[in-house]
Amino acid sequence: MQYKRLNAAGRLDDMRLGIQCLLAENANQAMKIAQQLQELNLQRRSIEADMQDGATLSLEDVAIENHFSLSLFQPDWHQGVIGILASRIKERFHRPTIAFADTGDGLLKGSGRSIAGLHLRDALDLLSKHQPDLILKFGGHAMAAGLTIKQADFAQFAQSFEAVVKNLITEADLESVLEIDGSLQTDEMHFATAEMLENQVWGQGFVSPLFFDTFEVVDQRLLSEKHLKLSLKKESLVIEAIYFNQTNFLPSPVQVAYALQTNRYNGQSKVQLQIKTAIDIS
Repeated sequence: MQYKRLNAAGRLDDMRLGIQCLLAENANQAMKIAQQLQELNLQRRSIEADMQDGATLSLEDVAIENHFSLSLFQPDWHQGVIGILASRIKERFHRPTIAFADTGDGLLKGSGRSIAGLHLRDALDLLSKHQPDLILKFGGHAMAAGLTIKQADFAQFAQSFEAVVKNLITEADLESVLEIDGSLQTDEMHFATAEMLENQVWGQGFVSPLFFDTFEVVDQRLLSEKHLKLSLKKESLVIEAIYFNQTNFLPSPVQVAYALQTNRYNGQSKVQLQIKTAIDIS
């Protein structure tokens, strides 16, 4: 997933660093720049994790089921990471989500992600026609958009955006549908398969595959008090798994929808499952 390291330069510093890495004249020069990109990517991941924690905390007292959209802002959020944050929150709650960051001049920069059924750019266009002075500028497409508003107008924007979205979609659109690609045989759950999948190009309308299987839970523990690390068993195979933002232990047996992925850490390369959802069948 080297593109994430290249993107980290543009998100936190200067995209020219990523370009310099690609245009390096020799391997030593490329390696030095790649190390800088790796440090930036680790910094980006730390910032993203802190922002997700802040967003989750701010939503604890919010009745999500009564909302058709989510508009989020905290003064210390980084402009380069709000798009990732909006995507994570949208995936978790299946609501059109816009995250804002302070630009330092009385304005807020927003980055939004949408769900199927709501054309985000058209929704912002409709809002701007109803309230011409509310959105200073915007652009994007059906699933993602960027915009700028005055910081003093954040509360009004959140309320007005909610009203527009509520008129454009139904409660049925807010029901998340998980599409899976079936089961994997145990002899397919290995590093080469995961690496092959990660080397493909996936995107909107051509998403990376999700699989669905029943496992026995051999072991589980919390990482950093917010992620679940597991050992799962299918037939004679025991495989590691990670369930992000999950603090409740899973029953055994359990059915899980998961992505097959590589895990490189401390010089070791392993295959693991990234769990997307779990169903108790005990």
